[in-house]
Amino acid sequence: MIEVDGLTLIYGRGGTAVPAVAGLSMVVDSYELVSVVGPSGCGKTTLLFALDGLLAPTAGRIRMHGEEVRGVRRDVALILQDAGLLPWKTVRANAELSLRIQGRKETAGKVLAELGLAGFEKRYPSELSEGMKRRVGIARALALQPRVMLMDEPTANLDSITREHIQNLILGLWWEMGFTGVLVTHDMEEAVFLGKRILVLSARPARVVEVIENPGMGEPGYRGTPEFVSQVAHLRQVLGGNGP
Repeated sequence: MIEVDGLTLIYGRGGTAVPAVAGLSMVVDSYELVSVVGPSGCGKTTLLFALDGLLAPTAGRIRMHGEEVRGVRRDVALILQDAGLLPWKTVRANAELSLRIQGRKETAGKVLAELGLAGFEKRYPSELSEGMKRRVGIARALALQPRVMLMDEPTANLDSITREHIQNLILGLWWEMGFTGVLVTHDMEEAVFLGKRILVLSARPARVVEVIENPGMGEPGYRGTPEFVSQVAHLRQVLGGNGP
């Protein structure tokens, strides 16, 4: 479980201080996958970095599994928007990077195979498609066997077919592994497809302005149902009221 209580994050000091998040509170239940949406620049990525322990709160508290977050945790994985691959390292080396940083001896071979990357282990990022790069980023996260998965725009700038493939992959992995997940996205259809609940943030400084329950998430063929279309339409309306 993730518990955020009165989280405030401010960049800078004095007259140059920029409040990114102000008094934000939220709860993500264990094994729940939650989408977070909001206007551009509202603080969504900042929130993810705080959940990951990369940013210390200016005020408020973050707890995971009952423990206060004080720095990066071994049981939390972060997937970056651009996959964050190092161009001079191979697919396998990139997938195992977080393991090596933590001093762990496990390998990512099985995970790479499960994600359809067997045979590409010795390739470099420049030799991969954008969709494959995203899968390597996911493999690096999964290699840690995380209890919590944080995802920052994992399908941004992908073509529609590849985007849906990655979304289906994330959903299948969530069902299979049972991690607790927080997905930040600008894509309203993605938010509805992958969020059991959808948290709508205000313009900066971010706070939660609405929580949308999405019980159909994960059901077979959900994308093609009237309920899905209705949820996307409602989310568009909510975000339209939030301003640009």
